[in-house]
Amino acid sequence: MSSKYEALKQECFEANIELNNLGLVIYTFGNVSAVDRKNGVFAIKPSGVPYEKLKPEDIVILDYDNTIIEGSMRPSSDTKTHAYLYKNWEHIGGIAHTHATYSVAWAQAQKDIPIFGTTHADHLTKEIPCAEPMRDELIEGNYEHNTGVQILECFKNRNLSPEEVEMVLLGNHGPFAWGKTAAKAVYNSKVLETVAQMAYLTLQINPEAPRLKDSLVKKHYERKHGKNAYYGQK
Repeated sequence: MSSKYEALKQECFEANIELNNLGLVIYTFGNVSAVDRKNGVFAIKPSGVPYEKLKPEDIVILDYDNTIIEGSMRPSSDTKTHAYLYKNWEHIGGIAHTHATYSVAWAQAQKDIPIFGTTHADHLTKEIPCAEPMRDELIEGNYEHNTGVQILECFKNRNLSPEEVEMVLLGNHGPFAWGKTAAKAVYNSKVLETVAQMAYLTLQINPEAPRLKDSLVKKHYERKHGKNAYYGQK
Protein backbone atom coordinates (compact mmCIF):
# COMPACT_ATOMS: atom_id res chain seq x y z
CA MET A 1 0.00 0.00 0.00
CA SER A 2 1.47 3.33 -1.05
CA SER A 3 1.83 6.24 1.34
CA LYS A 4 1.05 9.87 0.60
CA TYR A 5 4.33 10.63 2.36
CA GLU A 6 6.52 8.59 -0.01
CA ALA A 7 8.25 11.65 -1.50
CA LEU A 8 8.90 13.08 1.97
CA LYS A 9 10.30 9.75 3.19
CA GLN A 10 12.54 9.53 0.13
CA GLU A 11 13.87 13.06 0.70
CA CYS A 12 14.63 12.24 4.32
CA PHE A 13 16.21 8.90 3.43
CA GLU A 14 18.51 10.41 0.80
CA ALA A 15 19.61 13.19 3.17
CA ASN A 16 20.47 10.69 5.90
CA ILE A 17 22.48 8.56 3.49
CA GLU A 18 24.37 11.66 2.33
CA LEU A 19 25.12 12.60 5.94
CA ASN A 20 26.77 9.21 6.34
CA ASN A 21 28.53 9.36 2.96
CA LEU A 22 30.11 12.69 3.92
CA GLY A 23 31.66 11.12 7.02
CA LEU A 24 29.70 13.30 9.42
CA VAL A 25 28.32 10.52 11.61
CA ILE A 26 29.70 7.71 13.76
CA TYR A 27 27.90 4.35 13.58
CA THR A 28 24.18 5.17 14.10
CA PHE A 29 24.77 8.63 15.61
CA GLY A 30 23.25 11.65 13.88
CA ASN A 31 20.02 12.23 12.03
CA VAL A 32 18.28 14.33 9.40
CA SER A 33 14.62 15.30 9.15
CA ALA A 34 12.53 16.84 6.37
CA VAL A 35 9.29 18.78 6.84
CA ASP A 36 6.02 18.89 4.88
CA ARG A 37 4.53 22.24 5.84
CA LYS A 38 1.34 21.69 3.86
CA ASN A 39 0.42 18.60 5.87
CA GLY A 40 2.01 19.74 9.13
CA VAL A 41 4.31 16.72 9.47
CA PHE A 42 7.97 15.86 9.29
CA ALA A 43 9.99 12.75 8.46
CA ILE A 44 12.95 11.57 10.51
CA LYS A 45 15.38 8.66 10.71
CA PRO A 46 14.39 5.81 13.06
CA SER A 47 16.49 5.47 16.20
CA GLY A 48 19.58 3.28 16.17
CA VAL A 49 19.23 1.90 12.63
CA PRO A 50 22.59 1.50 10.83
CA TYR A 51 22.81 3.67 7.72
CA GLU A 52 23.74 0.71 5.52
CA LYS A 53 20.49 -1.01 6.53
CA LEU A 54 18.23 2.05 6.35
CA LYS A 55 15.39 1.96 3.80
CA PRO A 56 12.95 4.71 2.73
CA GLU A 57 10.03 2.80 4.22
CA ASP A 58 11.77 2.83 7.64
CA ILE A 59 11.46 6.61 7.88
CA VAL A 60 9.00 7.77 10.57
CA ILE A 61 6.39 10.50 10.02
CA LEU A 62 5.32 12.68 12.96
CA ASP A 63 3.43 15.89 13.63
CA TYR A 64 4.96 18.87 15.45
CA ASP A 65 3.65 17.52 18.77
CA ASN A 66 5.67 14.31 18.32
CA THR A 67 2.68 12.11 17.55
CA ILE A 68 3.61 9.30 15.15
CA ILE A 69 1.47 9.56 12.02
CA GLU A 70 3.09 6.77 10.06
CA GLY A 71 5.84 4.24 10.72
CA SER A 72 6.39 1.14 12.84
CA MET A 73 9.81 2.04 14.24
CA ARG A 74 10.79 4.37 17.07
CA PRO A 75 11.92 7.74 15.72
CA SER A 76 15.31 9.29 16.46
CA SER A 77 15.96 10.12 20.10
CA ASP A 78 16.42 13.75 18.96
CA THR A 79 12.92 13.94 17.44
CA LYS A 80 11.56 16.35 20.04
CA THR A 81 14.34 18.83 19.23
CA HIS A 82 13.44 18.74 15.53
CA ALA A 83 9.73 19.12 16.31
CA TYR A 84 10.35 22.15 18.53
CA LEU A 85 12.45 23.88 15.88
CA TYR A 86 9.88 23.20 13.14
CA LYS A 87 7.11 24.53 15.36
CA ASN A 88 8.95 27.76 16.16
CA TRP A 89 10.90 28.46 12.95
CA GLU A 90 8.33 28.20 10.20
CA HIS A 91 10.71 28.91 7.31
CA ILE A 92 13.04 25.92 7.77
CA GLY A 93 12.52 22.76 5.72
CA GLY A 94 15.17 20.37 7.04
CA ILE A 95 17.32 19.81 10.13
CA ALA A 96 20.50 17.78 10.62
CA HIS A 97 22.35 16.77 13.77
CA THR A 98 25.80 15.19 13.74
CA HIS A 99 28.62 14.16 16.02
CA ALA A 100 31.28 15.32 13.55
CA THR A 101 34.71 15.53 15.20
CA TYR A 102 35.80 19.17 14.83
CA SER A 103 32.30 20.58 15.33
CA VAL A 104 31.94 18.58 18.54
CA ALA A 105 35.42 19.63 19.69
CA TRP A 106 34.43 23.31 19.50
CA ALA A 107 31.17 22.52 21.29
CA GLN A 108 33.04 20.68 24.04
CA ALA A 109 35.39 23.64 24.37
CA GLN A 110 32.27 25.86 24.67
CA LYS A 111 33.66 28.25 22.08
CA ASP A 112 32.12 30.09 19.14
CA ILE A 113 33.93 29.39 15.88
CA PRO A 114 35.66 32.64 14.84
CA ILE A 115 35.31 33.95 11.30
CA PHE A 116 38.90 33.68 10.08
CA GLY A 117 38.50 33.26 6.33
CA THR A 118 36.44 33.57 3.19
CA THR A 119 35.13 29.98 3.31
CA HIS A 120 33.31 30.94 6.50
CA ALA A 121 32.22 34.31 5.07
CA ASP A 122 30.76 32.64 1.97
CA HIS A 123 28.09 31.20 4.23
CA LEU A 124 27.53 33.63 7.11
CA THR A 125 28.82 36.95 8.36
CA LYS A 126 29.11 36.06 12.03
CA GLU A 127 30.91 33.63 14.28
CA ILE A 128 29.22 30.23 14.47
CA PRO A 129 27.54 30.45 17.88
CA CYS A 130 28.05 27.97 20.68
CA ALA A 131 25.08 27.93 23.03
CA GLU A 132 25.81 27.69 26.73
CA PRO A 133 25.65 24.20 28.25
CA MET A 134 22.10 23.28 29.18
CA ARG A 135 20.89 24.41 32.60
CA ASP A 136 20.30 21.70 35.20
CA GLU A 137 16.55 22.23 35.33
CA LEU A 138 16.34 21.73 31.57
CA ILE A 139 18.52 18.60 31.72
CA GLU A 140 16.29 17.11 34.40
CA GLY A 141 13.15 17.98 32.46
CA ASN A 142 12.12 17.03 28.93
CA TYR A 143 15.72 16.86 27.70
CA GLU A 144 15.34 16.59 23.91
CA HIS A 145 12.52 19.16 23.84
CA ASN A 146 14.64 21.45 25.99
CA THR A 147 17.53 21.10 23.55
CA GLY A 148 15.27 23.00 21.14
CA VAL A 149 14.57 25.54 23.89
CA GLN A 150 18.34 25.91 24.39
CA ILE A 151 18.84 26.67 20.67
CA LEU A 152 16.05 29.25 20.55
CA GLU A 153 17.27 30.94 23.73
CA CYS A 154 20.75 31.26 22.24
CA PHE A 155 19.42 32.91 19.08
CA LYS A 156 17.11 35.23 21.00
CA ASN A 157 19.77 36.30 23.50
CA ARG A 158 22.29 36.99 20.73
CA ASN A 159 19.76 38.59 18.38
CA LEU A 160 20.58 36.09 15.62
CA SER A 161 18.40 35.20 12.66
CA PRO A 162 18.05 31.47 11.88
CA GLU A 163 17.62 32.44 8.23
CA GLU A 164 21.12 33.92 8.12
CA VAL A 165 22.85 31.73 10.69
CA GLU A 166 21.77 28.20 9.74
CA MET A 167 23.93 26.36 12.25
CA VAL A 168 24.71 26.23 15.96
CA LEU A 169 26.88 24.37 18.45
CA LEU A 170 25.41 23.20 21.75
CA GLY A 171 27.90 23.48 24.59
CA ASN A 172 29.36 20.05 25.49
CA HIS A 173 27.03 18.37 22.98
CA GLY A 174 27.47 19.07 19.28
CA PRO A 175 26.13 20.71 16.15
CA PHE A 176 22.69 21.24 14.64
CA ALA A 177 22.21 22.75 11.18
CA TRP A 178 19.14 23.52 9.10
CA GLY A 179 18.04 24.90 5.77
CA LYS A 180 15.17 25.23 3.31
CA THR A 181 15.48 21.50 2.53
CA ALA A 182 16.90 18.42 4.20
CA ALA A 183 19.68 18.40 1.59
CA LYS A 184 20.60 21.99 2.51
CA ALA A 185 20.71 21.03 6.19
CA VAL A 186 23.22 18.31 5.31
CA TYR A 187 25.20 20.77 3.18
CA ASN A 188 25.35 23.20 6.10
CA SER A 189 26.50 20.40 8.41
CA LYS A 190 29.43 19.69 6.10
CA VAL A 191 30.26 23.39 5.83
CA LEU A 192 30.17 23.67 9.62
CA GLU A 193 32.51 20.71 10.07
CA THR A 194 34.94 22.02 7.44
CA VAL A 195 35.01 25.53 8.89
CA ALA A 196 35.46 24.06 12.38
CA GLN A 197 38.51 22.10 11.19
CA MET A 198 39.96 25.11 9.35
CA ALA A 199 39.54 27.33 12.42
CA TYR A 200 41.20 24.73 14.66
CA LEU A 201 44.19 24.43 12.32
CA THR A 202 44.43 28.21 11.97
CA LEU A 203 44.79 28.59 15.73
CA GLN A 204 47.47 25.86 15.83
CA ILE A 205 49.53 27.82 13.30
CA ASN A 206 48.83 31.23 14.80
CA PRO A 207 47.04 31.42 18.16
CA GLU A 208 46.71 35.18 17.61
CA ALA A 209 45.15 34.90 14.14
CA PRO A 210 42.94 37.94 13.49
CA ARG A 211 39.27 37.92 12.57
CA LEU A 212 38.60 38.30 8.85
CA LYS A 213 38.28 42.01 8.12
CA ASP A 214 34.76 43.34 7.61
CA SER A 215 35.27 44.34 3.98
CA LEU A 216 36.15 40.75 3.02
CA VAL A 217 33.29 39.34 5.11
CA LYS A 218 30.85 41.62 3.29
CA LYS A 219 32.31 40.93 -0.16
CA HIS A 220 32.28 37.16 0.11
CA TYR A 221 28.85 36.90 1.73
CA GLU A 222 27.23 39.22 -0.80
CA ARG A 223 28.77 37.35 -3.73
CA LYS A 224 26.51 34.42 -2.85
CA HIS A 225 23.58 36.06 -1.01
CA GLY A 226 21.21 38.94 -1.59
CA LYS A 227 19.95 40.84 -4.60
CA ASN A 228 23.42 41.51 -6.06
CA ALA A 229 24.75 37.95 -5.74
CA TYR A 230 26.70 36.81 -8.80
CA TYR A 231 28.19 33.44 -7.77
CA GLY A 232 27.04 30.42 -9.82
CA GLN A 233 24.56 30.23 -12.69
CA LYS A 234 21.20 31.94 -12.94
